[in-house]
Amino acid sequence: MSNPIIALDNITVTFQQKKRAITAVNNVSIHVERGDVYGIVGYSGAGKSTLVRVINLLQEPTSGSVVVNGETFFQADDTSSKKVRIATNDLRTRRRKIGMIFQHFNLLNERTVTENVAFALQHSKLTDKQRKEKVKELLELVDLSDRAEQYPSQLSGGQKQRVAIARALANDPEILISDEATSALDPKTTNQILALLKKLNQELGLTIVLITHEMQAVKEIANKVAVMQDGEIIERGTLLEIFAKPTAQLTKEFIETATNIDKAITTISAQPLIQNLHDDDLFVRLSYVGDTTDEPLIAGLFRDFQVTANILYGNVEVLQNTPVGSLLVILSGVPDKIKAATSTLADHHVEIEVLKGGK
Repeated sequence: MSNPIIALDNITVTFQQKKRAITAVNNVSIHVERGDVYGIVGYSGAGKSTLVRVINLLQEPTSGSVVVNGETFFQADDTSSKKVRIATNDLRTRRRKIGMIFQHFNLLNERTVTENVAFALQHSKLTDKQRKEKVKELLELVDLSDRAEQYPSQLSGGQKQRVAIARALANDPEILISDEATSALDPKTTNQILALLKKLNQELGLTIVLITHEMQAVKEIANKVAVMQDGEIIERGTLLEIFAKPTAQLTKEFIETATNIDKAITTISAQPLIQNLHDDDLFVRLSYVGDTTDEPLIAGLFRDFQVTANILYGNVEVLQNTPVGSLLVILSGVPDKIKAATSTLADHHVEIEVLKGGK
């Protein structure tokens, strides 16, 4: 039986706004296993940041239970007034083992990089010498040793986020919460920060909860994903499950954006080749996962069914060591043969979406 490092069960968070109640999170449960990089994806206002602030009780839920590392932080039943909450002093101590990084870095502008990282150690029991050594090690870890005496104003956005990560790691946390930490960064810097987070997960065994509205970020480093909308989780699963077989419309939109397949479909659909598609031809999207990519299925369509496949676009990615791909293809041939060919593709677990044709 699994023993999650984070167990949020039946979490509801309601805010009172003037004379009406606003439910930001509605009866959500999430279990994060030790060593996970758990991505929570949703647009602004979905409730994802409110949900993760519940983990260390920066946001106290209205009802539900919060258990971190086997210890109950909070428990309340919405049918009674009974509430269990960890003592304030104990919570303060536990919070040091839950690091947080944010979109806007939250650095102290009047302090150097070294001083910003050392600030997180002000309540530690380390000696001055040990603190200096600890800060030095952390700056080496995030590749900022050469910026130790600079101020935040002298740093790029990516460097500022590295300082924030070093500071978040100062008390040797077991959990790191990343709340839109790459949203203010350019794509190249975003990839560098994500690579750093992946390294920390793999080398330090750090459990990471990644809050983002960018499925691309989740695709790079997460092993599990939950999609939030209007305060609820509408879909969840492993990264491979979510990308290979999304069911919710919002999830499909996120994935299409991350893979650029939506842009490819729009661009190709506007081409004369598609606009003037022959009556019997089909313009289709083929989606496949795993071993299917190792079989020459497309090449075999002409041999077996005299159906030609004109590949207009292809995208293959490896997620959790498994190939996941999409092809945009025009299938040409006799209608009955095309039908037989698509049936064979389906038998080999290739999903077929007809984008145009097949009247």
